[in-house]
Amino acid sequence: MSKGLPKRSENYSEWYNELVKRADLAENSAVRGCMVIKPYGYSIWEKMQRALDDMFKETGHTNAYFPLFVPKSLFEAEEKNAEGFAKECAVVTHYRLKNDPENKGKLIVDPNARLEEELVVRPTSEAIIWSTYKNWIQSYRDLPLLINQWANVVRWEMRTRLFLRTAEFLWQEGHTAHATKEEAIAETEQMLEVYATFAEEFMAVPVIRGKKTANERFAGADDTYCIEAMMQDGKALQAGTSHFLGQNFAKAFDVKFSNKENQQDYVWGTSWGVSTRLMGALIMAHSDDEGLVLPPKLAPIQVVIVPIFKGAEQLEAISEKVLPIVKALKKLGISVKFDNSDKQSPGFKFAEYELKGVPVRLAIGARDLANGTVEIARRDTKEKKTYEIEGVVEVIQNLLEEIQENIYNRALSFRTENTLEVDSWDEFVKTLDEKPGFISAHWDGSSETEEKIKELTKATIRCIPLDAKEEEGKCIYTGNPSSRRVIFARAY
Repeated sequence: MSKGLPKRSENYSEWYNELVKRADLAENSAVRGCMVIKPYGYSIWEKMQRALDDMFKETGHTNAYFPLFVPKSLFEAEEKNAEGFAKECAVVTHYRLKNDPENKGKLIVDPNARLEEELVVRPTSEAIIWSTYKNWIQSYRDLPLLINQWANVVRWEMRTRLFLRTAEFLWQEGHTAHATKEEAIAETEQMLEVYATFAEEFMAVPVIRGKKTANERFAGADDTYCIEAMMQDGKALQAGTSHFLGQNFAKAFDVKFSNKENQQDYVWGTSWGVSTRLMGALIMAHSDDEGLVLPPKLAPIQVVIVPIFKGAEQLEAISEKVLPIVKALKKLGISVKFDNSDKQSPGFKFAEYELKGVPVRLAIGARDLANGTVEIARRDTKEKKTYEIEGVVEVIQNLLEEIQENIYNRALSFRTENTLEVDSWDEFVKTLDEKPGFISAHWDGSSETEEKIKELTKATIRCIPLDAKEEEGKCIYTGNPSSRRVIFARAY
């Protein structure tokens, strides 16, 4: 259980890795760099999926599915995209195995089964999707085309960490085509706001909305928008991206349409995605040394009820009071578990559900039954209070809303306290080392300066905030003029 869980203050990385495993979220698999998402972890991902999918459909998008494999020639068509992902690609070269004549019971690749053309296991799906869109789009009447897919992708990572960076991960990727540049930009911005709303309202994670610099832009995009979140160790985590692709992929795959004037033109494109990396953000933004702290909207179990009893008779009496509460909560759409098992002690159960981040815990024993009361503990503050059994359903309903809001406000206060403005290089370096967090500072706009700062400090420009105000200043590194501040941080 949570006993022996490393402390965040002593070893944040080890605390994270151990918590993911002990809370039954995920584990390393037999395949190097890949993970097994366990049922409890997948339940959280399912809730994320459900909420996001509803938001996508509300904005007019529909789901489809495209092949896992991309012919190398298609992958090469958009040169910047191919170059950007080339080093991360897994490639299929053969289509068959055969028995090894030298080792009975073993298999070898059949050298006669080499593919005529290698297949790239998708690191992202622009190539296969845009080659398909060429057949789907002929006229302005076919636009806008608003497609999303839920899928897995492979990016061959050498150094991996559960949820944050794995060779295979789950995600969604939206790919849309539009008649005008303005429509495509509006789509890109709209989907960024969908992601930001999801992060803040469901994950309870405050985010900064911004644009990436040219150096950090998605390969093949004209502009990349992002949301950046702060973890409890002060590091940044990119929680979602939305890309304005211009006409780059349309030109690479010859996707044209007849406009209202009956003239041929290339469509304008976008792509946008979030992945199981959000699970890492959820864990690192809120959890503590006792285990997970989950926002109620994403908790697989929102309420657990633990009876404290001796013998079947006491359990039966407690159950008589508890079951109507369970029924009423479920009717309100609240997920509840009545843990009446006698395999573990109440103390063991308390520790288990604390580790797993269940937002609200009810405990009820014979004395509570006699008094007509129940003890309620909230996971976010660890506060315990006694309430009358009558009316407890409304108490729980209100409490879940309060916990969701409190978790968000706590994360927002943490970000505010750990975001500093600095105006000199010495102050910048000192702040990075002594007070990790977001640094708001001036930058001269050059890629060379950005690369030099990254080389010297391992800090990157996380984004140019969309709400950054015009402000004359001097670049912290070169002293050259700057018109606005950007956000620097070390990142995952």
